[in-house]
Amino acid sequence: MTGTHDLPDVLRLHQLWLADDPAGCRANLTGANLSGAHLYGVNLSWAKLDGADLTRANLYRANLSWAGLGGANLLRADMKGANLSRADLSWAKLSGADLEGAYLYEADLKGARLSGARLYGVNLSRARLSWAFLNGVNLSWADLTEAELSGANLNGANLPKADLSKADLSKADLTGAYMDGANLEGATMPEGWAKQPPPRLPKYLG
Repeated sequence: MTGTHDLPDVLRLHQLWLADDPAGCRANLTGANLSGAHLYGVNLSWAKLDGADLTRANLYRANLSWAGLGGANLLRADMKGANLSRADLSWAKLSGADLEGAYLYEADLKGARLSGARLYGVNLSRARLSWAFLNGVNLSWADLTEAELSGANLNGANLPKADLSKADLSKADLTGAYMDGANLEGATMPEGWAKQPPPRLPKYLG
């Protein structure tokens, strides 16, 4: 199983592969133990990372577009500003991960666990989030245009100013979700859904 001590060679060969150099080799880090790895700004697009342990890894501004991360453990990983467009993150564990400002256009997050993740201002346009766990997350100002959120758990999520235009929220759990100012134009809402009013503050608070 690949570990952090093998990373320099794996990354070097992957860069050659991306440049169509015959001496290169696509990174295969499936099931690798990369817990706490420093991958700041690396280009791992198209890499195989399914089932890898990336707990607390530093993936700040990393390029993981088209990467396979299905079932990967990304608990509390630093993924701020990372490019995850079209990446496979289905059933990945992302609780506590920092994804602020990340780019997840058309990413597959089906069944992913994102409770406690930082998703402020994240781009999730056309992402697949069906049956994902997003309960209690902060999605303020997030771009969720045409996102697939059918069956997603958004219980208690914060979505003020989020763009959910043309998103599919059928069968999603929006209990207690705060959506003040969210753009819901053309969105498919759960049957019987009624927009939650802003929470009332106790008199002594306001």
